[in-house]
Amino acid sequence: MKRDRIIYYVATALLTLMMLFSISMYFFKHDDIVAAFTSFGYPTYLIYPYGVIKLVGIVVLWLPGLNSLKEWAYSGFFFAFILAFFAHYMINDGEHMGALMALILLMVSYIFYRRIK
Repeated sequence: MKRDRIIYYVATALLTLMMLFSISMYFFKHDDIVAAFTSFGYPTYLIYPYGVIKLVGIVVLWLPGLNSLKEWAYSGFFFAFILAFFAHYMINDGEHMGALMALILLMVSYIFYRRIK
């Protein structure tokens, strides 16, 4: 049981670090993100709300309780990472591996969250 908790916390912490880096890019390197969203064909007015939603999702993952919200956060991140992977892969910018790593960390975090719950 202790091993499961350690794996859960390490995977969730690494995922959190990746997401905080991503969120910081949305707010502090806005011009780079505007260029990326434009190359994907996404509207740029989604940048700030998407960054806030990512931050809320990370907070929900760390708060105790809130089991149904955690399921929604995991689900939202799953679809976001799948879409990010294919968006980066389709424009061939070489950034798709970050989304794949985030997806793997998310799956490990979710599996061990369910095991320790």
